[in-house]
Amino acid sequence: MEVGNRDGFGSRLGVIAAAAGSAVGLGNIWRFPYVAGENGGGAFLLVYILFILAIGVPVMLSEFAVGRRSQRNALGAFKKLAPGTWWHVIGIMGIAAAFFILSFYTTVSGWTLEYLILSIGNSFEGQSKEQLNLTFEEFRTNGYLPLLWQMIFMFFTALIVYKGIKNGIEKYTKMLMPALLLIIIVLGIRAITLPGSGAGLTFLFKPDFAKINANVVLQALGQAFFSLSIGMGALITYGSYIRKNENLVSTAFSVTLTDTLVAVLAGVAIFPAVFAFGIEPQAGPGLVFITLPMIFQEMTGGYFFSLIFFVLLVIAALTSTISVLEVVVAYVSEELNMSRKKATILSASSISILGVLCTLSQGPVPEIHIGSRNLFDILEFTSANIMLPLGGLLIVLFVGWYMKRKDLFDEISNQQALKVHLLWAFYFIVRFLAPVAIALVFLNGLGLFGMFGEGDL
Repeated sequence: MEVGNRDGFGSRLGVIAAAAGSAVGLGNIWRFPYVAGENGGGAFLLVYILFILAIGVPVMLSEFAVGRRSQRNALGAFKKLAPGTWWHVIGIMGIAAAFFILSFYTTVSGWTLEYLILSIGNSFEGQSKEQLNLTFEEFRTNGYLPLLWQMIFMFFTALIVYKGIKNGIEKYTKMLMPALLLIIIVLGIRAITLPGSGAGLTFLFKPDFAKINANVVLQALGQAFFSLSIGMGALITYGSYIRKNENLVSTAFSVTLTDTLVAVLAGVAIFPAVFAFGIEPQAGPGLVFITLPMIFQEMTGGYFFSLIFFVLLVIAALTSTISVLEVVVAYVSEELNMSRKKATILSASSISILGVLCTLSQGPVPEIHIGSRNLFDILEFTSANIMLPLGGLLIVLFVGWYMKRKDLFDEISNQQALKVHLLWAFYFIVRFLAPVAIALVFLNGLGLFGMFGEGDL
């Protein structure tokens, strides 16, 4: 595909919707509430927001700048900006991470479709927590039913990417993101009207500073980093589709604000309900698929709210999967000189092969493992704890220490047409603070800070 004929976003709203959709995923609605619950609620939220603003925005802006400056995919960007150097390994790592992530992420995304169907059939009614746990485990390890849902989810992901940037990704994220926000607001309103919900809001918004320790700080830093889709080439790829007259700084802030808003609203929708029904906020990963269905069946109007909650999860998963697939498709299309349609089919098919093995490793084919981890766990651990933080670290080192400062500042200021405040503060963060912060995430993800807790972000 000729680079001069590249597709691109047609509007600022499209950029924000697509990039926010990439950032907003199951991690905001599923992972954020239970991680916050395990780390002190309001104390965790405060530290998380500080890291989002201080580290997340500058790193996101860096990726946008690299993408738009180069007008290339995640690999091509570094080949153009740093020809003849080793920096292109960042692109290779990002594309590999996207490939791995989508392989196991579509497995989890398929679970949301199963639970949406269960919600439609009111299948949670009358089930105890033990029965709901058994239902989830039997489904997850079944293999073949999760495999069906995984393939259906990948099909719709590929269909949107197949249609291109303007007519596919931009068009659908501009519909999906407002729907997501509307649903989560409705759920939040219902949650705070429950008797006893005030304790949940207090837990979420009233920081207990005594609970802030090294583990909480590292968990908040890790959640902020991974929540924004940093380090896997998605923001570089989307940045390459942003028009030259768009304000990258305001775009980065808008995307970050949307992502954080959804995470906080997820907490508002979940914690009041959890406290209203006497559930421990440290419910862990089973919060969405076990604890919440139990709450919904005890709630007035629970059928309706259960239904829209799992619609919410499906939308959140879809906006993320299309951005991850686009990383691979953009690479295949541009580096292998292939049409978007062929690149989408090839990329989705290749990822699906590995995805099938991930799903089957949960049940029918448990032999697919290394040590105590099955293939699903291996890919999740490798991408989340090694490839993403290492890729993010290399990106800020590239922007802060290799990329010409004039080129970076010109890109961010639209060739000095915009007056960008605190540009030097941004540069200081990217050069000095962000590398240290991301290195801590990386080391903690490898479990080297075991004295602070589990170490697995």
